[in-house]
Amino acid sequence: MSAPTTNQKLLDWVAEVETMCTPDQVVWCDGSKEEYDRLMAEMVETGMAIKLNEEKRPNSYAFNSDPSDVARVESRTFIASVKEEDSGPTNNWVDPNELKKTMTELYTGCMKGRTMYVIPFSMGPIGSPIAKNAIEITDSPYVVTNMHIMTRVSTEVLRLIEKEDFFIPCLHSVGSPLAEGEKDCRWPCAPIEDKYIAHFPDENLIWSYGSGYGGNALLGKKCLALRIASAMAGREGWMAEHMLILRFISPEGKKYHVAAAFPSACGKTNLAMLQSTVPGWKVETIGDDIAWMKQGDDGRLYAINPEAGFFGVAPFTSKETNPMAMASLDKDCIYTNVVVTPDLDVWWEDMNVPIEKGTDWLNRPWTPDMKDENGKPLKGAHPNSRFTAPARNCPSICPDWEDPAGVPIDIFVFGGKRTSTVPLVHEAFDFEQGVFMGATASSEPTAAALDLGNVSLRFDPFAMTPFIGYHAGDYMQHWFDMGEKLGDKAPKVFYVNWFQKDENGFIWPGFGENSRVLKWMCDRVDGKVGARETAIGLMPEDGDINLDGLDLSADAWEKLMKVDKDAYKATVADARAYLAKLGDKLPAKMTEQLDKLEARLNA
Repeated sequence: MSAPTTNQKLLDWVAEVETMCTPDQVVWCDGSKEEYDRLMAEMVETGMAIKLNEEKRPNSYAFNSDPSDVARVESRTFIASVKEEDSGPTNNWVDPNELKKTMTELYTGCMKGRTMYVIPFSMGPIGSPIAKNAIEITDSPYVVTNMHIMTRVSTEVLRLIEKEDFFIPCLHSVGSPLAEGEKDCRWPCAPIEDKYIAHFPDENLIWSYGSGYGGNALLGKKCLALRIASAMAGREGWMAEHMLILRFISPEGKKYHVAAAFPSACGKTNLAMLQSTVPGWKVETIGDDIAWMKQGDDGRLYAINPEAGFFGVAPFTSKETNPMAMASLDKDCIYTNVVVTPDLDVWWEDMNVPIEKGTDWLNRPWTPDMKDENGKPLKGAHPNSRFTAPARNCPSICPDWEDPAGVPIDIFVFGGKRTSTVPLVHEAFDFEQGVFMGATASSEPTAAALDLGNVSLRFDPFAMTPFIGYHAGDYMQHWFDMGEKLGDKAPKVFYVNWFQKDENGFIWPGFGENSRVLKWMCDRVDGKVGARETAIGLMPEDGDINLDGLDLSADAWEKLMKVDKDAYKATVADARAYLAKLGDKLPAKMTEQLDKLEARLNA
């Protein structure tokens, strides 16, 4: 087909990729329903996709990936800055020229037998001053259909590119060309040693080869929205963060906007879609994973959700834990690596619905009583199995979620999965300490990253460790710089931990009850309640978080709110050792905050 654009820079790049990858044909995508339906029908015909029960899951499909292609592969993810020191110790660095040479050899002829799709997409509402326009070239129809849901795919983006003469180029291939007459009737991907997810921040360029999974292949997701965008934001004076965005509305109609950062699989989607248990208070969802934020004319920080859909972890998502997410999955969804039941519905562990049998994520017959070679229950869905769902499906979606201007952020929240040490909630004394709290956030690892190995605790600055597109020290300094820029308009900063355990399991009930903690934060924003000063920050006075109706003993509450100085001293020592890895790029304010915390703990 003829190219639907006049932008010469884009035409030249597409021609260059076509010459290198030698696809059988080139198709320019338009984001239409007809395009989506056609590609899905083709994948069903080849056996790559399973059409689900139209009555139970209208317009929904299931896919099963190769066992080597089930999650982010951090060891194969690279930040190829021109200068190695700009990449920093949290990233894998390769010389960009060397990496391009290696990947060009892999890309050469890799699309033989396949179609090359050119996807024009916007991260953020099309035309928003906070949004960015991009092009992804891919040979995977699975990627095209997921990008339809996760981004705004449209020819309108081509018009903006023609007007601005700017786009972010993203190149992806599943790898391994097809033999003559062969069809993609399986999940294609390359061996682990040939997988590359490469970012060239100096050029705003992304190259991905050999994986078809999620963020490795949907290049608008973590690759663009965080790794490249964070580097752009650092240069341009805005923020690209691994944060949900929600609106919390009081009974009087006052709106508070919260941006919260937790590592993947630590409850961001559940919090974003919270159903409040505080009488009269209501939560509206704006985004569940990523926030792009710029300072507005009034000096406040405004945020958009750059995505158009949810790429959520399926296990542990149920009507009990997240009814809004489950309602979002009723139609128009893509499921990856879940169980498919005999009646062509989907199932996963802790979905809390009965199942007798099905086909597991490895395409094998499966029953819930099956055991592995060690006698442990054999899971039917992969622990990192996913759903891709349009945000518009969510019953709690905020009416303003696509406002091009964004929403003003009142509160930042950081957290992680810690079974001890960290109390339920505390507030930073000021924004600088809040930056320190976010920069020293730590969590027990989750299934969202494939190759972390046996790690008991991982420091994860701002829940961004796998996603910072430049040196982590410069990134922390950028947070301090934004705080100075925002001045007294900066959001208040809090730290939460929903995951403390005792001998009976999780102490705090979590889920909807987290709204009780959010309300205390809003009361602090309004100055309605005081706080007691502790070594780690400001904490609720007795009675300021309403516990009425909770099955929570006084001892349990005391444990949730305890500041264990000895445990924190050990954490401080670990944090000091971790931060030392940043060398002379560690902001002086980080060392000052660390020293102040240690002094308070020793007082």
